[in-house]
Amino acid sequence: MRIIPAIDIIDGKCVRLTKGDYNTKKIYNENPLEVAKEFEDAGIEYLHVVDLDGAKASQIVNHKVLEQIATKTNLKIDFGGGLKADKDLEIAFNSGANQITGGSIAVKNPTIFKSWIEKFGSEKIILGADFYPDNSGGKIATNGWQEESSLELIPFIKDYQKEGIQYVICTDISKDGMLQGPSFDTYTDILNQTVISTEAEKSLKLIASGGISAFDELPKLAANGCEGVIIGKAIYENKISLKQLEQFIINN
Repeated sequence: MRIIPAIDIIDGKCVRLTKGDYNTKKIYNENPLEVAKEFEDAGIEYLHVVDLDGAKASQIVNHKVLEQIATKTNLKIDFGGGLKADKDLEIAFNSGANQITGGSIAVKNPTIFKSWIEKFGSEKIILGADFYPDNSGGKIATNGWQEESSLELIPFIKDYQKEGIQYVICTDISKDGMLQGPSFDTYTDILNQTVISTEAEKSLKLIASGGISAFDELPKLAANGCEGVIIGKAIYENKISLKQLEQFIINN
């Protein structure tokens, strides 16, 4: 299971929010590159960067920060936040992103999102399936989590699996930044219900996100079948140390 630390950016600074609420912004470092280098020094190879200004503006904003991290580290970066048009993707990839994540666009303009899968390939495009839990399993949220759609989580993922999507970042918004543990049951349900049923479908690479609070959750997510895990606040609040992550990477 890949370890993928998160850097969320507002005004070029490394921040964290709670449940996606911009009013809960906490600045952890004025210099995201410094943070990225610490991750790299700990043997981490991957990074999840979210342009929170971009998510609000519905277009890429913090691509200079992306470019700085991409040129001054060897981290493989997935980048998301406000990517709505082909030009946003071109800027992101030209700035050094290895993959991009599309969430709201996959809900509101599936034609464009499907064209990205076709144009750039399923290795480059990640489906962002961020959800508010409910009795049916969850409803997909959009626009920096400010809006809830009527789309149900698992059917949403399965529909895109038929379009060739492989990578899915799935965030339980109710747990994001709460340090109360991830949605183990939801991830198990997703993996059980997205077994390949046609030749066009590819096996799902599910990336857990939201609520990670302690190191012992990581082996459980790996045992669940998650391909990766995004860790944010647990690192910044010293609930999980970079040393522990380094050991996990070495042992796996």
